[in-house]
Amino acid sequence: MAEVTAAMVKSLRETSGAGMMDCKKALAASDGDMDKAVEYLREKGLAAAGKKADRIAAEGVVATLVQNDKKAVIVEINSETDFVARNEIFKEYVSQVAKQLLNSQVSNAEEFLKEKWALDTSKTVEEELSTKISVIGEKLTIRRFERLESDGIIVDYLHGGGRIGVLVEAKASTVNDEIKEALRNIAMQIAALSPQYLKRDEVSQTYLDSETEILTAQAKNESPDKPDKVIQAMISGRLKKQLKEICLLDQDYVKDGDLTVAAYLAQVAKSANSSLELVRFVRFETGEGLEKKTEDFAEEVKRQISGK
Repeated sequence: MAEVTAAMVKSLRETSGAGMMDCKKALAASDGDMDKAVEYLREKGLAAAGKKADRIAAEGVVATLVQNDKKAVIVEINSETDFVARNEIFKEYVSQVAKQLLNSQVSNAEEFLKEKWALDTSKTVEEELSTKISVIGEKLTIRRFERLESDGIIVDYLHGGGRIGVLVEAKASTVNDEIKEALRNIAMQIAALSPQYLKRDEVSQTYLDSETEILTAQAKNESPDKPDKVIQAMISGRLKKQLKEICLLDQDYVKDGDLTVAAYLAQVAKSANSSLELVRFVRFETGEGLEKKTEDFAEEVKRQISGK
């Protein structure tokens, strides 16, 4: 068997646009024959996937899956366009990924890509992803996921057809429809108002110090002649208002502005004759933090015609 050198892998990668490990595997399978290695990659759909690697995938969907109220996963899978995100093949693939992740032991997307694909163990997750890229014709990315397991209860909520997904975990001495409805209401609140923390105790001192410094500078610029006592009162009031916006339990409850979220949950617990405590939440928004491309329609048509 011919030795597969780094130079051979580099050359094949430049020719095909496929990933380094895929090129190495292709060369090994073809006994170092470059032409056969290219054919191997094309047959596996990996060369076509590689050519799309430099495109921006900032659309897509967030999916959630909850099993018996005790175990859940939330995953974001990106595509290049929202049109593909509505494609039935893509949606079915996202569902399959969520099902596999629910029972997987991996801790991040990189590890998950190396795992065997549950529906065809002759492939890895990465190879199945490459196949889907070839079929759908856009770059796809399994960007992130999080799993929750609980002795209490987990509920999920999807907004905008998967544009935003939320998981909420809570402890309750009684779990009934009233409790579940309340937690879904909270999940909707999280989707809408995007809190950063569950409660004030979770806010780091580093964050508080940084915000205090910023608010101090703002207050002194706005009111340079006011005494320090007044400035400190302004800073305290603004910081309190900011914490109310970013801490879920302190937020005004969206369905009743006279209540905070904490007060609403206490009201529900009393009505249901149950204890009720939020443990944590996870909120994913599609494309959050990713650069979105500006689509040039004429350029896109030319690209499709040329097959590039």
